[in-house]
Amino acid sequence: MMSPTHIGVGITLATIMFPIAPEFAVIAAIGGIAGGIFPDLDLFVGVHRKTLHFPVYYWIPTVLSIGAAVYSLSSLTVFLSFFFVSAAIHSGMDWFGAGPEPRPWNKESQEAVYAHTHRRWLAPKYWIRYDGAPEDLFLSIVLIVPGIILFTEPIPVLATVALVVGILYVAIRKEIPDRFGDRI
Repeated sequence: MMSPTHIGVGITLATIMFPIAPEFAVIAAIGGIAGGIFPDLDLFVGVHRKTLHFPVYYWIPTVLSIGAAVYSLSSLTVFLSFFFVSAAIHSGMDWFGAGPEPRPWNKESQEAVYAHTHRRWLAPKYWIRYDGAPEDLFLSIVLIVPGIILFTEPIPVLATVALVVGILYVAIRKEIPDRFGDRI
């Protein structure tokens, strides 16, 4: 799935802070956004969907950071909790999409995300046919809108930017391999 979808997950997760500790909702959303983006940095360093994608192992720091937040609620513990849960969900969500190949609509890859615990790649499920598919945009919209409506600055701006990037990405997704080659 595309980054705006993962960003939307982080934002939507952060809405749980409104009834619990609303003063931490924005920092929770920022942590969720950062955690939603972080695993995809392996596009630039390492092997995409392997180096920084940990569909099982991210749950360890998630549980520890949530425990720390329950014990001592602070901006840091809230940020880390939402960072790690968002990174964990991102890593798992990629299994339900396509593989990381340049033309995922061709369904040529059997590698959606690497499961380090099993030392093997998990095959794509194609529930979202490919990153940038129309259904990916729909999911992004559903997940991002709460950030635009419910939060105070800077979340509505960040959410709107993510949504605009998602719309533009969907509009040109199938042209990207032809314009930039298979390296992207």
